[in-house]
Amino acid sequence: MNRMLRGLLLVALSCAFGEAGAQSWPARPIRVIVSFAAGSAPDIICRFVTDRLSRAVGQSIVVDNRPGSGNIIAAQAAARSAPDGYNFFCATAATLVSNPHTFKSLPYDPVKDFAPVAMIAKGPFFVLVHPSVPATTLAELATYDKANPGKLTFATDGLRNFTGMMAAWLNKISGMSILTVPYASMPLGIQDTVTGRTQVTILAVPAAAPRIRNAELRPLGASFAQRVPGYENVPAIAETYPGFELVGWFLMVAPAGTPSQIVQRVNREMDRILKDPETAQRLRGLGFFTEGAETPEAVGEAIRADREKWGRIVKEIGIQPE
Repeated sequence: MNRMLRGLLLVALSCAFGEAGAQSWPARPIRVIVSFAAGSAPDIICRFVTDRLSRAVGQSIVVDNRPGSGNIIAAQAAARSAPDGYNFFCATAATLVSNPHTFKSLPYDPVKDFAPVAMIAKGPFFVLVHPSVPATTLAELATYDKANPGKLTFATDGLRNFTGMMAAWLNKISGMSILTVPYASMPLGIQDTVTGRTQVTILAVPAAAPRIRNAELRPLGASFAQRVPGYENVPAIAETYPGFELVGWFLMVAPAGTPSQIVQRVNREMDRILKDPETAQRLRGLGFFTEGAETPEAVGEAIRADREKWGRIVKEIGIQPE
């Protein structure tokens, strides 16, 4: 009985010290790692929301840019950070849900190394064609491709990156056989599609918006399950091919073992920030959409579901991990 009482006392003391630490948090500057270079859209979003988070918690937040190697450098640094509530990671979907299926091994565990904190925003992709392509819908594109095999080419960011895999999956489910052309520099791929050297491409909103606005490229479908706000005239791909939904997202995680009270505090603050109309408008201007931070549990479930989805897609399109 004495041993049991001692065990219960230790648990109670541990909880008490944990609560005390969470109540005094933050006592020093906080670091948030981002896997893109300064000035990129993810970096701008991260700095925008963390600036507001800094004001909310009364402590400075330092954004640590760790670009390169398909988000791996940043993810590894985040995974190895101290789980003390002073380290967070603004992660992309590639880091947590597609990399595990396209790499044979990773220097981080996307499941075990991170604790979900908050969903920040989601971003759709558009399938676009050069104006010379005689198609105004995805169904017409499929019909044209089947009648003119080998005539169309797809500009993508690489066979193991998001748009390359989306192009391959779209080919698979539609019965098209559009040749995918990987570009090391996607701006060159965009330019080639604008000039007609390639005829089809897939772009996120920031890159697609000016091309649509200037009628340089024609949108045929968007990858949200429903039509994209502000682009209601563009059908969702799922309207033609039910079940097609591929969304890029940007969320915040912490190293596994970060005190739950701190995770919950950051989640609450982020939810207030993201539900502010000014924040939502700024994110929308960058091509991302938010409905709030969700709960850490809901974010974890979203990561798990997308990881399973990408696993199925990678298998269906025949990509072998490297």
